[in-house]
Parts: sequence; structure tokens; C-alpha cells
Amino acid sequence: MTEETGYTIEVEKLTKRYGDLLAVNDISFTVSKGDVFALLGPNGAGKTTTVEIINTIRPPTSGKVTLLGMDVTKKKHDIVRRIGVLPQGFNSFDRITVRETLQYYSRLFSCRNTDIDGLIELVNLKEKSEEQYKNLSGGLRQRLGIAISLVNDPEVVFLDEPTTGLDPRARREVWEVLHGLKNRGKTVFLTTHYMEEAELLADMVAIISKGKITAMGSPSELIENNTNYLILTLQSVDEKVIEIIRKMDFEPVLNDHNIKTRVEHTDDVQKILSAIKDAGAFYLGLDVRKPNLEEVFLKLTGEALHNGRVTGKGEE
Repeated sequence: MTEETGYTIEVEKLTKRYGDLLAVNDISFTVSKGDVFALLGPNGAGKTTTVEIINTIRPPTSGKVTLLGMDVTKKKHDIVRRIGVLPQGFNSFDRITVRETLQYYSRLFSCRNTDIDGLIELVNLKEKSEEQYKNLSGGLRQRLGIAISLVNDPEVVFLDEPTTGLDPRARREVWEVLHGLKNRGKTVFLTTHYMEEAELLADMVAIISKGKITAMGSPSELIENNTNYLILTLQSVDEKVIEIIRKMDFEPVLNDHNIKTRVEHTDDVQKILSAIKDAGAFYLGLDVRKPNLEEVFLKLTGEALHNGRVTGKGEE
């Protein structure tokens, strides 16, 4: 981080081409010290290319990237000592234990003072410390990968799709570890295509689509600035309800006897409920909330994310 700017990472007009493919298209953003910064977008949007340029793995085609006050194209040797990286699709050696794995990487990176026990405790692997890597579940392997990225006590940690392929419980266990990194003052650069992950973990989010950043801000700022409606959900509804709502010029969507519809004001909610009551129809529950990041992403890019798969507005 430079005293002049106060940023750990500065990206200015970054572009990356692979032949005719423009993978990253003139993007700029900054990351503050101690923040969790999420680069959010579908597969193929340019997330991994961007993070690999920032952490010195790939050279940019043009533009400038500064990490910890150093140009990534000129100070790679100095930078790599001060960062940790968990690449997408991390893997390790099948027949060595969790403890042995961390000891191996500590020696590999010439880290003489690595607190192996502390790392094991940080990622909640104490009970698995003598388990071989081949016997670990996907979530446990990812937690071990995060521990490996910390063996040199880095100032900045890059995590590329750290929860891809994990079940919901394992994903949340990894999230707990990431909260722990923030509490220790680490700057975390997270790439993900999980909206909930970005919304829960990130201080700042940049939405990237087709190599361009379409919006950036805190999760609450992105939602507030890009949506001006509420979402009403009615649970276990009578068949009459959907017609009642349509006649009121709203656009209900039916899914397993639950209806969702956009409303502009809380007054609209009361109008809909009154109309349902007057018609003698019923519902068993309701929920009114602001849109989430997925709604913002759909509005800004015309794409929706479903378990990492991108669909256009007119597709299922």
C-alpha cells in the first residue's frame, strides 16, 4: 500500500488480449487495505485473467497495475513474498497429512517461522491435522488450500473461486474462514460467481461481464443505486391469486405454489393483500424485501447466474 493513495491494489486501464479474444477490456478499480474485494461475474467474464495479472502470473497487454505500491510487471520478485494465492482448482499430494502439507509448503516458500498450529486452527482443521489429503472432502481441501496461501503470512490473499463445487454447508464453512482473514487485517481479493458469497463477505464488489466492469461499490450501494423496487413473495397461494395480481397490472411469477412480483412501494403490498382478501383467496405466508445482487447483475448485464451457469433474459 502506498501512503500517497491509501490503496493496496490499483488497476488502471487494464487490457488483456489472447489473439483476437479481448479477455479484459480497459478496466480500472482500486482495493483498500483490509477490505474483502469481490470480483463478481460469470465464467468467462475475465475474472481469473484479471486476478492472474494482478498477482504477477500473467503480463497485461496494456494498462498499469500496482500492488503494495509496486508495479506488477517490474517487481514480481518482491511482490510474491508478500502475497498468498489460492488458484482455481487447487490440489495437493494425496498421501501426506494436513500438517505435513503445510510443513512442505512452508519449506518450499522458505518460511522459517510459519505457525503451523495457528494456521490449522484458523481454518478449523485441528481434528483433521493427521488426515491424509486424499481423505479430505472438497470443503476441507479448500480450507487447507487457504491455509497454504497463508504460510508466508501475506499482506494480500488472492482466492480464485474458492467455493466452486462445494455443497452449501461446506461453502459456509469456507466463508467463516474468510471472515477470520478479514479479522486478522488481511486484504482479500475474491473472485466468485456466487452472488450470496459476494453479498455476505465483500466490503466492495466489482461486477464484470465480457471483460468490462459494469458497476462497482459496496453490496448495499449497488442494490440501492440500481434498483427502485421491492420483491413481494406470497407462499402456498390459492390458484386465484395469480389472476388477481395480474389484473392489478403487476407481473407475478409462479413457482411451486409461491408467487413473486415486483412492487414499487409498500402501499402496493397492502393493495395486493387487500384484493386477495376481498376475493376470498388465501396465502400461507409472505415476505417483502429489497432485491439482491443477482437482481442487480441481471439488470446491468442482461444475464442471470444459476449455479454458475449464465442464461440470458429469454432463456431458462
